[in-house]
Amino acid sequence: MNLNSENSSTRPPIAQKRPTILSAHADQRIDDYYWLRDRDNPEVLAYLDAENDHTQAVMAHTESLQTALYDEMLGRIQETDLSVPYRKGEFYYYSRTETGKAYPIYCRKQGSLDAPEEILLDQNALAEGHDFLEIGVLAVSPNHRVLAYSIDTTGAERYRLRFLNLETREHFPEEILDTAGVAWGNDNQTVFYAQLDEANRPYKLWRHALGNASTDDVLLHHETDEFFYLDIGKTRSQAYLLLGLHSKITSEVHFLDANRPTGEFQVIQPRSQGVEYSVEHHRDYFYITTNELALNFKLMKAPVTAPAKEHWETVIPHREDVLLEGVSAFANHLVIHERKAGLPTLQIRQLTTGESHYISFPDPTYNVGEGANPEFNTNILRFNYTSLVTPWSVFDYNMDTQERELKKETPVLGGYDRTQYTSDRLMATALDGTLVPISIVYKKGIQQTGDNPLLLTGYGSYGYSYDPGFSSNRLSLLDRGVLVAIAHIRGGSEMGRRWYEDGKFLQKKNTFTDFIACAEYLIEQGWTSSQQLAISGGSAGGLLMGAVINLRPDLFHAVVADVPFVDVVTTILDDDLPLSVMEREEWGDPNDKLYYDYMKSYSPYDNVEAKAYPNLLITAGLNDSRVAYWEPAKWTAKLRSLKTDTNVLLLKTNMGAGHGGASGRYESLKEIAFEYAFLLDQWGLATA
Repeated sequence: MNLNSENSSTRPPIAQKRPTILSAHADQRIDDYYWLRDRDNPEVLAYLDAENDHTQAVMAHTESLQTALYDEMLGRIQETDLSVPYRKGEFYYYSRTETGKAYPIYCRKQGSLDAPEEILLDQNALAEGHDFLEIGVLAVSPNHRVLAYSIDTTGAERYRLRFLNLETREHFPEEILDTAGVAWGNDNQTVFYAQLDEANRPYKLWRHALGNASTDDVLLHHETDEFFYLDIGKTRSQAYLLLGLHSKITSEVHFLDANRPTGEFQVIQPRSQGVEYSVEHHRDYFYITTNELALNFKLMKAPVTAPAKEHWETVIPHREDVLLEGVSAFANHLVIHERKAGLPTLQIRQLTTGESHYISFPDPTYNVGEGANPEFNTNILRFNYTSLVTPWSVFDYNMDTQERELKKETPVLGGYDRTQYTSDRLMATALDGTLVPISIVYKKGIQQTGDNPLLLTGYGSYGYSYDPGFSSNRLSLLDRGVLVAIAHIRGGSEMGRRWYEDGKFLQKKNTFTDFIACAEYLIEQGWTSSQQLAISGGSAGGLLMGAVINLRPDLFHAVVADVPFVDVVTTILDDDLPLSVMEREEWGDPNDKLYYDYMKSYSPYDNVEAKAYPNLLITAGLNDSRVAYWEPAKWTAKLRSLKTDTNVLLLKTNMGAGHGGASGRYESLKEIAFEYAFLLDQWGLATA
């Protein structure tokens, strides 16, 4: 059955319009669904429940397909599995999973991999009695005797910090609420942690003495500028604690000798509007990656004893064609993370000789990044590699001999054969002539007939590069003849920092028109048709979904918008909402009429019109602290009120989770199976 319209026997709930006047400058506008923001109102919860009931009723005929998809995806996973252990001091740390258990078990062995296993933390035991459980931090003390860990049981990303004595298996008495990052001093007694404000912004750094009440903690930094958040970390050398203060466009880093944890942090370079920098330590020097007078960033170094900008000297100058994403320091090497022509690269530099080389990778489009590398005194780099056809793989790379050893490729059960699939990199032409990369994967033998079902995804915000990676779940689409593509649109950093700058603020619409250009290219080249083209995106990618269907609803047959950020103007105007103030350095400040008018011109919620829209599945999380549930709820209500078609419009709200959806692996698979069933139904492949 192809679900071309909503079943007339299941009437969708209609949200009652309750006009609320919102002001911005001289403009007055009416928000009919503002009342949906009140989650304490029983009518709001009843409305969300009614939408969920409607969604379940409309999708009831796909339940057997959902079960089949779930079974397929679960059947490809090696449920009892083990991560590649990494060495830290005299211990080997790893996690493992067991069949039937939804969460990882965190373990270690002392001395060798043949030693007896010690379970540090069983997330399954922690999750008992909770519908949701996510771990925030796992940080073992330098002497490996105490585990600091934090948990969130709602999805709101507000973590409770606890300390476990690994020798006695007893918890220390203190619990600290609303925390973010954690770092240990080298005395094994001092813990530094970030605390969240009401808007979920990490804004205070505290020093805590293990075993003492949190009321005795010492406040070290209070970040009063609402555009900034803080984080706390420790260098790989274990020599320094680093306090990072960041806005979307500005950085400031402070350092403290980890052997003197009761000392005072010292600033490396005071913040300067628009200047970003990050810091890595190597013996007598700090290596500093910065964009000051360097759009694509450059690498500097300065003595630890005199780290201010006047002492910086150039290590790698700015390059127009290479984005410097950061560096990692080891005893004798620098690992330099770069991006060139849209692809991530790893350059290895020998610090004693100055010689350097690049690690090569086989696929035309791929993703690579550092794995677990806690040891400073090593010549082995662990990195993770994947592509659209290559499962996630862990390599150990000898930075001197250039030899690599595959430690593990994630098993794909059921006889996966990568030679039966093709991945490629295509180029679409944007409205202004810019070439936009597309990564695509499909089953071998598929021809460009113009009638293939195709799922196009994208993001295009915050400078996030949407690099392709393998998904065994995706095989359930590919094996049914579906092509899957990623549009690497402006607003990300795939093609360098300019790529990001050209997709934000008053150039944000490039993100949307780039995506449309990619869709048009795929149709023109015969990969698909508008009747067979589905699109998906989440969060800011959900904003992308809403914007492009307002601009070109005729171009797409079906849409999945996960936790979509669609009420842009109202949200960023509200100083009380989590992250809204900081977001103004990404989207613009709607208190400025220039930005207000521009943002309002593309905000999906504000631009819903009386016209036909594609089939839509919209998801939300009741406890979402990043994109509040009411954004997708309001958007759904307005679409339902104005759209002129009979296409499907579904809202599915997870009433016990946040931005990332369900926390356990089995419940997460059910959510994916639901979305895949929706798409396959729209393509007429529900029985395939």
